[in-house]
Amino acid sequence: MKIILTEQCESFTGSLGRGFGYHIQRRKNGFFAKRNTKGDVPPSGHIRFIIACAEQARMKLHIADINIETYELWQALTEAGLSSFAAALKLVYGPTFPSRTLNAKQVLDFAKEHKLEEVLK
Repeated sequence: MKIILTEQCESFTGSLGRGFGYHIQRRKNGFFAKRNTKGDVPPSGHIRFIIACAEQARMKLHIADINIETYELWQALTEAGLSSFAAALKLVYGPTFPSRTLNAKQVLDFAKEHKLEEVLK
């Protein structure tokens, strides 16, 4: 998942908080989500990190937007044991499913429409 920073934020690396098992890493071509190589990564850590980044983008404080392929979102849902949500994602995006890129608003709209936050609490 690519993380697009606001114009006011030149750099943003590190953790968004404990318990995700993911952090933000700077690469030559931008900022990206990266799975922690040390420590425990909870099954729902990936999907919760994606939603946390999308929420940050909604607030426009440091993160302006995210770009995530539907396949990565599907993987995160599957890792969390949320197979019915993963199946719904495939249905929503149909033939464009594996390589379609979503932004923060689209991720949050999917989460809201399918009441994903209630399951992740």
